[in-house]
Amino acid sequence: MSSDVKGTLIIPVENQVRELDPKLLLASVAAKRGFSSILGFRREIHFHIASLPRGIYLSKRMTAASNLMFQIMRKIGHEIVAWDEEALVHLPHDTYFSRRLSPVALAFVSHMLAWGQDNAELWQQYPQLSDGAEICVTGNPRNDLLRPEIRHYYEETVGDLRERYGDFILINTNFNHVNAFYPGLNLFVPNDKPGGELRPGRAAKGMTKEYAEGLRDHKQTIFQKFQHLIPAVEKAFPKYNIIVRPHPTENQKIYRQIAARCERVEVTNEGNVVPWIMAARALIHNGCTTGVEAYVMGVPAISYRASVNDSYDLGFYRLPNLLSYQCFDLQELRQTLEKILAEELGAAGGVERNTLVHHHLAALDGPLACERIVDVCEKIIDGQFERPKPNLLDRLSGHCMANMRTLKRKFKAHLPRARNKPEFHRHRYPEVSLEEMRRRVARFQQVLGNSTELQVELISGQFFRINSDQHS
Repeated sequence: MSSDVKGTLIIPVENQVRELDPKLLLASVAAKRGFSSILGFRREIHFHIASLPRGIYLSKRMTAASNLMFQIMRKIGHEIVAWDEEALVHLPHDTYFSRRLSPVALAFVSHMLAWGQDNAELWQQYPQLSDGAEICVTGNPRNDLLRPEIRHYYEETVGDLRERYGDFILINTNFNHVNAFYPGLNLFVPNDKPGGELRPGRAAKGMTKEYAEGLRDHKQTIFQKFQHLIPAVEKAFPKYNIIVRPHPTENQKIYRQIAARCERVEVTNEGNVVPWIMAARALIHNGCTTGVEAYVMGVPAISYRASVNDSYDLGFYRLPNLLSYQCFDLQELRQTLEKILAEELGAAGGVERNTLVHHHLAALDGPLACERIVDVCEKIIDGQFERPKPNLLDRLSGHCMANMRTLKRKFKAHLPRARNKPEFHRHRYPEVSLEEMRRRVARFQQVLGNSTELQVELISGQFFRINSDQHS
């Protein structure tokens, strides 16, 4: 890289199907503005963090799990800017604060990037908000993909999906709290002692036992309702295929067992969800972020609330539920779906829903969220991180801590009871070839109307450097 590169953005990706495309869009926008981006699998980036050039690290969370990594990065000299992937559809305030925000992690963050005004207001009420953290309402790269001028990126994919599956109904599930990839990731897990009570699992972290038990019971009931829903919808609508798309960290076994007993049901997590929503005739969910995405794109969505607990349905899942048609039993769902498929009923709308979505999502028009995020990064660069480079002792300490963390993580991944085994990493982030990354970046450049060819280079493992030819 030449010295005229404006700065380096470090952009980690954890759940590939959800995060890779929007973060590639961010890297493409940043490249046009003179930034070089290092982008790829979060775990691999963390393993190599001590060898990366000093830059701005864009985190997707500010939980206690980030405390050590943030400390390491600041010792090495990286600036930390963060948003929260879970802050759009969020838990009630106190539970959200204890679960998703760590005062230790926040002390290392210079700028917090909010999805919208609701997110900013949520953070402003956090009692331990760091005095040095600036809240910026930028929107999120994920909602840029929903805008008409950007979702053209998926036109070819949408065409392929419709050719493969014809007319289909999309059922999105989000039962990772009770049907996780590993049992230990659930809200509650079996006790080690025979006959012992269930103990809180990883998903219950930051929740009171009472709240976690209520959420488990509610989600388990809805999970069972959805298991009956899938074959019922297939039977009621014989002219349509049914696509079941589980949450990225769900166990797919039960859905595949259901599909095996049906004729026109397929289970898949292939690619980003946006083109699947675009290609679908209708979406069925319960409290899922895809209900928000469908609303923004004008795709009819139904929230199937066959079991009701407003403490969770409106305290946690309020946004996607209110932006969708709400059906409380199979008969009501069938009647609503019939009207949608007959084109007698379009996507949910109205002034109240429009006001609600604009309160939660910034950058639905005007500059892209990615542009607004790069604006923040430019201000940081112009102030040269607003702090001096770390001294030699801090850098050495940071390098040692990073290497020790890497060794510990690699060792623990192969233990019998490890939560993050190699197969789980492969599930969350399947290998992506250099050619595929270049194809995706070139497509984003085309959508953005930018004729500049970007350089995409493999650095190590599953992360890449992306920058403009003129800054290489």
